[in-house]
Amino acid sequence: MTDHTSTDTRDTELAAQYEAYPYPERNPQDEAKRLLIGSPSHLREIDYWVFGAQRPRSQPLRALIAGCGTGDGAIMLATQMARAGRPGEVICVDRSRHALSIAQARAKVRDLNNIRFVEGSLTALNTLDLGLFDYIDCCGVLHHLPEPDAALAGLEASLAPGGGMGLMVYAPYGRTGVYMLQDALEELAPFDEKPATRLDMAKRVMRHLPATAWLRQNGNFGDHLSGGDAGLYDLLLNPRDRAYTVGAFLDLLDRAGLEASCLMEPARYDPALFLPDPKVRARIAQLPAREQAMVAESLTGNMATHVAYVARKGASITRADASSFDAVPVMREIPGIELAKQMRSDHTLPFAFGTLVVPIPLPPQARGLLPLIDGERTVGDLAAILATRGVPENKFRTVWQETFQTLERLNRVLLLPPA
Repeated sequence: MTDHTSTDTRDTELAAQYEAYPYPERNPQDEAKRLLIGSPSHLREIDYWVFGAQRPRSQPLRALIAGCGTGDGAIMLATQMARAGRPGEVICVDRSRHALSIAQARAKVRDLNNIRFVEGSLTALNTLDLGLFDYIDCCGVLHHLPEPDAALAGLEASLAPGGGMGLMVYAPYGRTGVYMLQDALEELAPFDEKPATRLDMAKRVMRHLPATAWLRQNGNFGDHLSGGDAGLYDLLLNPRDRAYTVGAFLDLLDRAGLEASCLMEPARYDPALFLPDPKVRARIAQLPAREQAMVAESLTGNMATHVAYVARKGASITRADASSFDAVPVMREIPGIELAKQMRSDHTLPFAFGTLVVPIPLPPQARGLLPLIDGERTVGDLAAILATRGVPENKFRTVWQETFQTLERLNRVLLLPPA
């Protein structure tokens, strides 16, 4: 999108947008009925992808949600910590008083006392005197800021030694159609008009959007369809909306002295997963991980965002050994018995990477193994149970290694950190 106006003007417009239409649109009373789950900032993901399942659960976790909006990530993390009896605090920073009030109301419905709200800009964290954090979430924020590099550098400076972040930025190919419509609405609903006037014009355009518009063909997101006024405004009327290819995203991290410990889900960025031709796979295997990820993004065309867990360059996160009989595997969210039920007769698991469904091969024994993973049994316990079913230890080790490595890359089976 062409920037016809000054940076300061666009930032003022952005602030006005989120006061008028806090994003995402949420009703605090819904907290009594459900908990919204996602990535980044799922507690089990933080334990594994940021700290390698090595950081004791008894060690307090100090988390910053930088640009919390109406609070999805903050409420999820604080709730998960409270339910698990995990010590620590979630501090939410946002410059929109309206958005913060919604997040606070959601926390009140849940009676969360491990969460704190601070009105302020994440581009001026040093003025808020908040100290250092073990974990920082910045989800859907950097791509709206005047200077993403400077903002990310500020977040890096607020990271405690050994800490990490969970980040999300928009991606261009999976948002095909969005930027075309943004350009049109920039002319039809200028930024200097009031948010309500701009929204009215966008709704009028959407009611008569030509059948040929690329946005009509794009099923990778639905904010303009089901996200209410805030969703429509954020998608199509946002005054600043950058998108990053995975290569550009990795470059952004590099400039801030950071590197990805995990692109979510890792298998999504492996083009060999959906290119079974042996010669093509051989060529893919010769490429560095960065180039493989770039190929995957270009070929699939449906990545609308990039989510990553990151650490300081050279931090060398060492993950717990999943083959150790003392390791405790845990399902990220979907119970193992449900995942096993999804396996087909050919022992493949149909897995959806957004709108792309790929059959993932698993060992036949995975069907009986997955229901045993409960976050309490060790790998040794699993081996003992399968031994009673005629699976000797050497066979179990092979089955377990293949099962864990496959489902870890899908972010479905992780490891629990020590107590």
